[in-house]
Amino acid sequence: MKVAAVTGANSGMGKSVALVLANSGMHVVMLCRNEKRGKEALSYIEQHKKNGSVELQLCDLGSLSSVKQAAEALKQKHSTIDVLINNAGVVCPKRQETEDGFEMQMGVNHLGHFLLTNLLLDHIKQSKDGRIIVVSSGAHEWAHFYEKDPHLHEGYNVAKGYGQSKLCNLLFVNELKERVAGTNVSVFAMHPGAVSTNLGVDRGSGFGKAIHTLLRPFFLTPREGADTMIYLALSDRVKKDAGNYFIKRKVSKPARTALSREVALKCWSWSEKQTGLHQL
Repeated sequence: MKVAAVTGANSGMGKSVALVLANSGMHVVMLCRNEKRGKEALSYIEQHKKNGSVELQLCDLGSLSSVKQAAEALKQKHSTIDVLINNAGVVCPKRQETEDGFEMQMGVNHLGHFLLTNLLLDHIKQSKDGRIIVVSSGAHEWAHFYEKDPHLHEGYNVAKGYGQSKLCNLLFVNELKERVAGTNVSVFAMHPGAVSTNLGVDRGSGFGKAIHTLLRPFFLTPREGADTMIYLALSDRVKKDAGNYFIKRKVSKPARTALSREVALKCWSWSEKQTGLHQL
């Protein structure tokens, strides 16, 4: 049975993806930060799936120690990981920091996934058809990699921070595809469209409520947003287009900065140092 690991699998697109992958016959590891919500999602999928199997693994992408523990647990349980979907994400109207001192959006959306992917990479290489799918966003198009202050200690705003984290997702894919060339691993980036649940905004707050009310008519359902993710995980036709950025199942061209190998190398080197990967 193939093994798929999905971050942020307790709700929204991640939950939809986990159910579809289980129904395709896979064993799905649901990587979730919140134990209560994770157990509720696990129970839901167990009740609704018609095939496959699921398990819950706690993983807080805003904590390097939690990411390391989760990766180690996965490697102990599974000799091979066939699909890794880096789906979890947050949006922070006000600047917050992770326990490691990272700007929250950069820490969760990029650095946590950067570390997780690299720690699992050898196990993904064991697959005959390993796939890594990174959820980015059209928000990268107006973004920059602020190499002198990536954690935005000065001049923070939510669009700047979120856009940068989503640009880093694409820079990560840009460099990772070079590093896995010649292996059985295919890497993809994708933009899901506007999905209400992937905003990561507190709906109980005035800001969150207003944003969701304002944008609701334009939102995709989680299943609609997850469609390209599922396509990239399961289709045999996509391997020839590995390394690309997808929107609505089609290869799309990201912003020029996202395609810069020079910027990608800078981002990779910085990410290695931030996560301590270069010392592992």
